Amino acid sequence: MHENAHSSFSKVPAVTLTFWVTKILATTLGETGGDAVSMSMNLGYVAASLIFYCYFCRGCSRASRLQGVQPFSILGCHHCNNHSGTILADFVDRSLGLGYAGGTLILFVLLMGSLAVWYKSAGSVSVQTITSPKVEIFYWGTILFSQTLGTALGDWMADTNGLGYEGGAFVFGTGLALVSAAYVFTTISCTLLFWAAFILTRPLGATLGDLLDKPVDHGGFAFSRYGASGILVVLIAACILFLPQNAGTHPGHDQKAS
Repeated sequence: MHENAHSSFSKVPAVTLTFWVTKILATTLGETGGDAVSMSMNLGYVAASLIFYCYFCRGCSRASRLQGVQPFSILGCHHCNNHSGTILADFVDRSLGLGYAGGTLILFVLLMGSLAVWYKSAGSVSVQTITSPKVEIFYWGTILFSQTLGTALGDWMADTNGLGYEGGAFVFGTGLALVSAAYVFTTISCTLLFWAAFILTRPLGATLGDLLDKPVDHGGFAFSRYGASGILVVLIAACILFLPQNAGTHPGHDQKAS
C-alpha cells in the first residue's frame, strides 16, 4: 500500500517496541477492567458499554483538538476502547446468543468493511497518515472493531477450542512472533503487518487478562480484577513516563517503522 509522497507527523505514536509493549498491557487491562465494571460491579454489558463509550467519545474529541502526540490522551482513548471492545464482544457472543464463532465471524466482516471504507476514502490505512480529524475517525472506528474482534477470538480459542488461557496466549504470542519475523525478513507491506499484529495483540491481551483474574481451578492465577487492573495501570504509566513516545512520520512510502 503506497501513498503519495509528503512529510507530516502522525497523531499516533511511532510504531516501535515501546508502542507494542504498551499496547499489549493496555489490551490486558481492557480485559480485566472491562470485566471488573460489567461483572464485579454487576452493571451488565449494556450499562458498562455506555459508560466506556461516553468516555471514549469524550477522549477522542479532546485528542483531536490537541497538537502532536499526547501519550496519556491517546492511551486513555485506547483504554476506553479496550474496555468497550471487551464488553461489546461479550454482549455479541453471549447476550445475543451468537456464540464465539458467530460473533468472531461477524466482527471480522465489520473490521474488513471498516478498513475498506477507510482506504476508499483516504487512499491508505496506514497509521502514519493520521494527520486529520477525518482519518482519526476512521482510525478509532477501525480500532474499536479490531479490539472487539480480538476479544471474541481470544475467548473462542481459550474456551471453545479447549486451549485454556495459557494455550491461547501461546498461540497468539506465536502469531505475533511470526508477524515480527515477516517484518524483519520479508518485503510484505508494513501496513498489512501492522494491522495483523494489532488484531493479534487483542486476543493475546484477552487471554492474558483472563489468565490473571480467573480462578486457579479454571486455569488462572486468581488475582482480583481490581488488583490485576491496578498493577497494569502502574506498568502502563511507567512505560509512558520512562520510555520514548515520539510521533510517527509518514515519509511517503510503505517502509519499515523504526
